[in-house]
Amino acid sequence: MAVPQVLVFRTQLNIRCPFIFRLHNVRKNSSVAAVAVEPVKVLKNRSYNASDGKGDGDAPKWKKLSSEELGISTSMIAKPTRLVLNGLKKKGFEVYLVGGCVRDLILDRTPKDFDILTSAELKEVLKIFQHCEIVGRRFPICHVHIDDTIVEVSSFTATGRKFKRNGYNVVRRPPACSEADFIRWKNCLARDFTINGLMFDPFAKIVYDYLGGLEDIRRAKVRCVIPANASFIEDCARILRGVRIAGRLRFRFARETAHFIKELASSISRLDKGRILLEMNYMLAYGSAEASLRLLWKFGLLEILLPIQASYLISQGFRRRDRRSNMLLTLFSTLDNLLAPNRPCHSSLWIAILAFHKALVDRPRDPLVVAAFSIAVHCGGSLSDVLGIVRKISQPHDTRFPELIEQNIESDEALLDEMMDLATYVEAALQEMTDEHFVSRALIEYPQAPKSDLVFISWTLAQKVSAIFECVRRGKEKDFRRKRGRKIDYESLALGKLREVRHIFAMVVFDTVFPPHPKD
Repeated sequence: MAVPQVLVFRTQLNIRCPFIFRLHNVRKNSSVAAVAVEPVKVLKNRSYNASDGKGDGDAPKWKKLSSEELGISTSMIAKPTRLVLNGLKKKGFEVYLVGGCVRDLILDRTPKDFDILTSAELKEVLKIFQHCEIVGRRFPICHVHIDDTIVEVSSFTATGRKFKRNGYNVVRRPPACSEADFIRWKNCLARDFTINGLMFDPFAKIVYDYLGGLEDIRRAKVRCVIPANASFIEDCARILRGVRIAGRLRFRFARETAHFIKELASSISRLDKGRILLEMNYMLAYGSAEASLRLLWKFGLLEILLPIQASYLISQGFRRRDRRSNMLLTLFSTLDNLLAPNRPCHSSLWIAILAFHKALVDRPRDPLVVAAFSIAVHCGGSLSDVLGIVRKISQPHDTRFPELIEQNIESDEALLDEMMDLATYVEAALQEMTDEHFVSRALIEYPQAPKSDLVFISWTLAQKVSAIFECVRRGKEKDFRRKRGRKIDYESLALGKLREVRHIFAMVVFDTVFPPHPKD
């Protein structure tokens, strides 16, 4: 097998140097132990290091690697993205896939989306594609509409302006460095993490690694491109992006990166509420909610973002590195089993789960009451369906959770009264989650916890969540048709269609309280 080309230059920026390996046969849910590697010959390059502030005298070797040897094929690229790539290439422009999608392709995972970088000006991109628009004022990009998909295209010139705004990355062109390599390198330096700093030319079938991103993928580490304190001060949203990436990939943080996530955790409260909701949705709606919640708790971010849920973990005696589970984490683990990066849910679903769980914390319920509630949501409030199903439940409930207490509920009337009362508590919990005063007092019993009154759930979104449970209190909805079976319409789920969201909510709650047998 041919050895991939390796370019080595003396850099003028202090970046961490890893050893260099070729990765292949990387499994979907890989960890560092699951990655097979072979050494690649490299030339010695003396420089200095800044990414983690170690100053050990080694900088990353610039590498050009065969995408085929890394296990990447063009068939792994979504069709709309291929159409945009081909359209730009036919007009003579350079095109690359950049960012997290390259990382995911190397890990044989399905990318959440594909980002394209091109040598074309954004105005030239507009001329090539009929359905295209420029969005963003500070850092403009093109949205190319292909069928129902939006493909994001950025330009070297636009990202160059972004690079100039970054006062830390003042670099000079290394000796014997080609203009093309210098332009690509500078663009990579503006990225947040090394594993997102890879470039893939799908026509030359080359992956460019200027920052040691492949080595950090092999080591399953999330590391800032520039020193972490400077990176997070420059853009504190990178803290949440880092948690999202680490949670999804089950990666660890580099030591210095982890330190400054804790040190600068409070800075995320300065973010726009819409941006916080966006990042929280990326964490909780794409199949890695449990891992993300654990990381938010571990690094002291949950107290700022979700003080009510943080209070619950404290009351449970949950330690920062606790590996135990509880009902909150189990609900989201069950949700994760139904989702994926290319099969997300609407934000109303995970907010509904948070409100439902808080209602159970406020007043624990009999498992049959919880089952009746979930069935009522699923059936659009049909009480006859609720009673017909719930009395047939014979499987045992999960006894680990203090939110579930067995009661002697003999009559159907008593069962329905308890179910209605639970619906009232869920609605109250949702209102409290969107009340700044209540949120600010969630951790009042724990004086050492940071104070936060952050509410990022908008009134409109809260109303959408409330609609999920309205049928329980109001009774069977006219013309409502409940779903049968466990098949999921992921397009409707992502759009927040009520029927599909109710279907998944009921499935998550029921399967958490009454775990299905592996054979079922």
